[in-house]
Amino acid sequence: MKEKYILLLLFIVFRTVNYAQTSDTWKVFSGVIDPKNYYGVTVANGMIGLVSSPEPMKVKDVVLNGAYDYYQRGRVSNILKTFNAANMNLEVDGQRINRASISNYAQILNMKQASLTTTFEVTDKISVSHTLMALRHLPYSALLIVEIKAKKNAMITPMSVIEAPDHLTDVRNLYSEIDRPHVLIPLMTSVAKSPSGKLTVAASNSFIFDEPKGQEPKLIHEDWDYNMHLAKFTKQLKAGETYRFAVVSTVTCSSQYNDPMNEAERLTIFAKLEGTQRLLQHHLEAWNELWKSDLVIEGDDQAQRDVRFALYHLYSFARAGTAHSLSPMGLSGLGYNGHVFWDTELWMYPPLLMLQPEIAKSILEYRFQKLEAAKKNAFSHGYKGAMFPWESSAEGTEDTPVWALTGPFQQHITACVGWAFWKYYQVTKDKIWLRDRGYPVLKEAADFWASRVERKGSGKFEINNVIGANEWQENIDNNAFTNGIVITVLRYATQAAKELSIIPDPDWEVVAQNIPILKFPDGTTKENSTYTGEMIKQADVNLLAYPLDVITDPAQVEKDLNYYEPRISPNGPAMGNSALSTLYSKLGKVEKAYELFNKSYKPNQVPPFGVLAETPGGTNPYFATGAGGFLQAVIFGFGGLQITDQGIIQNRTKLPKNWKSLTLKGIGAEHAEYRVK
Repeated sequence: MKEKYILLLLFIVFRTVNYAQTSDTWKVFSGVIDPKNYYGVTVANGMIGLVSSPEPMKVKDVVLNGAYDYYQRGRVSNILKTFNAANMNLEVDGQRINRASISNYAQILNMKQASLTTTFEVTDKISVSHTLMALRHLPYSALLIVEIKAKKNAMITPMSVIEAPDHLTDVRNLYSEIDRPHVLIPLMTSVAKSPSGKLTVAASNSFIFDEPKGQEPKLIHEDWDYNMHLAKFTKQLKAGETYRFAVVSTVTCSSQYNDPMNEAERLTIFAKLEGTQRLLQHHLEAWNELWKSDLVIEGDDQAQRDVRFALYHLYSFARAGTAHSLSPMGLSGLGYNGHVFWDTELWMYPPLLMLQPEIAKSILEYRFQKLEAAKKNAFSHGYKGAMFPWESSAEGTEDTPVWALTGPFQQHITACVGWAFWKYYQVTKDKIWLRDRGYPVLKEAADFWASRVERKGSGKFEINNVIGANEWQENIDNNAFTNGIVITVLRYATQAAKELSIIPDPDWEVVAQNIPILKFPDGTTKENSTYTGEMIKQADVNLLAYPLDVITDPAQVEKDLNYYEPRISPNGPAMGNSALSTLYSKLGKVEKAYELFNKSYKPNQVPPFGVLAETPGGTNPYFATGAGGFLQAVIFGFGGLQITDQGIIQNRTKLPKNWKSLTLKGIGAEHAEYRVK
């Protein structure tokens, strides 16, 4: 009785929907849904991502982290869209529901609980609540909970569906029932090969009913075709009656398990026998732990909701205890093939490092495990050390499409990786990690750049023929951002060696001292040797002041801002304006910082949830890189935090006029709290 009471309370929590824009800053509501202009929100747990659909009881895509195969774009690997084991169909009095037969359709994301609840009505017969979660404590499993209330006598037929995307091959569908004295376990399973045959993927799901064995609905399994099968039951409801059930599903791959099919079934059985209440309890406990690290804005509910929405996505797309990194689109789909770029280290990683150091550690572990591949890449290009690829996936080799010159030439990625490794040590002071993980990467990054520079005399150690942060200028010499971050990482490698009582290679400092940062005649920092004021894709020079701290003189920082801000394209990616916002905060120009903070994400929001596209007017959400950028504007700009060799410090700062206070909770390894009024 007690368990059912707890379960009922949880259902009440999940069903709370306000049919106007909710004032709850933990919730993102979409009440007007146009299927032709719909960009779904993702529920994810760092391993699986489930993207919402405008269709009732459907999931658009299921993405599996760490699983890549060669298909679709550019003759390079793509993150794998796998079986959709969380879809449902519903018949009411023998009629299949669809968008045309329902009303009052609404969806609400509860960020605190990481759940998406969809509600609708079917004529005047029933109302439906459908809640979807990627279970945080079970990395390969999802849970959906359905509550159907009859307004009239009605016969319902819910169907749990497993569907294969078209690119999976050799699809095989199975159904079995495991009979135990106290429970009958129905298992619907699918297994297939990835497009090239390289991987085996599997999915399994099962109903969870409240009724004891012998009283639960009788299931019927139907095999429709090679790419879809379902299990269904029929139940007669009386007017006023409410019926609840759940479905748990698991997706796995041979990139994680040698026997993904059996493991998917075992994990599904485990989750089913845990039961809905325990699954919910552990899921909510895991998210409550994550939300101990939060950014709390008083006085501006919309900014609070937007900031939490960004945090929710970064928390959803990564997890501690793995060796998986982040792609620009996280687990929201196949954007950028799911590859790992500088977007991770320079944009998404810093907020996670401040708020979730253990998740940040997993992101670095991904790079460490790809170090040997990076060393081979350097060797093949004629250099020493390690040369990390511009686009990386499962192997750690270069996965940029051949036609994109960013692959061989956007080499600043290697310095970005080294920069991130030292930042982790500054925050955590974990010397064992520095010895085993941090320094080996920093050393190889420094060795790469010491071999990469062209030594043309004192003060003329040039870095030529590269692509910088501004990708619109290709094959340029002495790019400001590239040169600046190389100087920085060479010195970080020297510091790391000394921290471990290792004698650093003295050549690292010689190289750092002789790499130029170019200037225009008036003293403005010059983006590269041939730059003449063209429109740029995103911030480049300005990154020398933040986050690199290569330029620290406020007058120089402002001079560079005044020159480059009007030259950043309005069609560029979101993170450029967020870096400028952070810099204006550091200069004490808070209203200008706030203007750019809003500009860094608001024009990129798309309906109905406001998920972020990469550019204003774009259609490729969710752009987690942009989320990382504007979170940095909050943490390091308005919040005044700074990562130094002494750890995290807070500088004096100001808040926008409509913000009464900003509290930064659970910061760093000490889980400290900082406040700005």
